[in-house]
Amino acid sequence: MAEQPALAPTLPGRAVGRTAVRVTALGFGAAPIGNLAHPVDPDEAAAAVDAAWDAGIRYFDTAPHYGLGLSERRLGAALAGRPRDEYVVSTKVGRLLVPNPHPRGSDLDAGGFAVPDTLVRELDYSADGVRRSLESSLERLGLDRVDVVLVHDPDDHVDQAVAETIPALVRLRDEGVVGAVGVGMNQWQAPLRMVRETDLDVVMLAGRWTLLDRTGEPLLDAAAERGVSVLAAAPYNSGLLARDEPPATATFNYAQAPDAVLESARALARTAREHGVRLPQAALQFPLRHPAVVSVVTGMRRAAHVTEAAALLREAVPGAAWEALTDAP
Repeated sequence: MAEQPALAPTLPGRAVGRTAVRVTALGFGAAPIGNLAHPVDPDEAAAAVDAAWDAGIRYFDTAPHYGLGLSERRLGAALAGRPRDEYVVSTKVGRLLVPNPHPRGSDLDAGGFAVPDTLVRELDYSADGVRRSLESSLERLGLDRVDVVLVHDPDDHVDQAVAETIPALVRLRDEGVVGAVGVGMNQWQAPLRMVRETDLDVVMLAGRWTLLDRTGEPLLDAAAERGVSVLAAAPYNSGLLARDEPPATATFNYAQAPDAVLESARALARTAREHGVRLPQAALQFPLRHPAVVSVVTGMRRAAHVTEAAALLREAVPGAAWEALTDAP
């Protein structure tokens, strides 16, 4: 695997595929400000985006799924008034938001967000669904364009994504409506097929190219060969690598970490400490060592999370530490 050094999360950033879109090495994942698992005060959400801007972050990722549109609305409001050509926004298609005929009061059980369930997600990977979803996202964001559009989790609709969804996005890109098109998934096998069979610019891969879970490497290698960029999301594997010492209650892939996985994470933490490095520091920087990766995207709920992530990215990890961490179980 070829390597490239981690970068500070500032402009000019890195090009997405062969497009004119450029993203900063650190991306702001906006799912948490959509009330992921817990409510977030509106002022706190706005402060997180402000802190990202102050830290030099200019890439922001959201989706209709996140808080049933709340993430898009909050992100758009927080970015309003900032120079539009100075930041990049990605959102996603594949889930339309429609009125919920049977609301129960909260989306927590159904979707995982602490918001009223007056809306419900309706899967739609059709060409018409792409346009409808994008139009609704633009309205919620308060923008006249989105820079990157990703097909969101088409796990059970891979054939349709290849034959219809991605080509519809490619047409929008070619018309100048969007800057770059891609797919965002938690697995690497389906995106690998899409990289080989479609005209993608970028893949957002969540959790499969991390310091702990490197199973997505075949996808990254294929992407690098074809000039397709990768946005490495969930570098902490939903929290397991976010602390210097993973606790017994740590989660992996949004569930209790199995004992074997927890022990592997603790082994990485020990190796990091032996080389004067913090586990979250190594976890945040590791994805950027592959030449296909243009940005590492992590969810940020508070301004303090942003400040810490930016600092972790700037602190160089010695070569000997990388060698040891790469060989660690």
